Amino acid sequence: MSEINSSKTVSIISRQAPYGSNRAHQSLDIALAAAVFEQAVNYIFMGDGVYQLLGNQNATSIQSKTLVNALETLDLYGIESIFIDSQSLRERNLTPKDLALNASIVSRGEIAKIVRASDSVFNL
Repeated sequence: MSEINSSKTVSIISRQAPYGSNRAHQSLDIALAAAVFEQAVNYIFMGDGVYQLLGNQNATSIQSKTLVNALETLDLYGIESIFIDSQSLRERNLTPKDLALNASIVSRGEIAKIVRASDSVFNL
């Protein structure tokens, strides 16, 4: 009997700053859960979500887990399709050197193509 490949592509758009709400952590939880169930994951950072990728974060003073530390383990879960909106970086005067995570910096047009090709999209 042949095995049916039921893998779907899930795109998660993370738009929130890393602290102040639980949306950034929810985005990460969705990405990890999808990866555990062998779904292809596109993890997209836009708007204030690009702040999640900044290096030298330390959230202990607000009694929270430092999100970027968890994001650095995405490859262990097989999540390699990580995209950053180039316009969001420019608007926040950030460069790839400011980021702790290696990711593809893409235009909003490219993000739109990725989202259209996805089976499911979570926009947080």
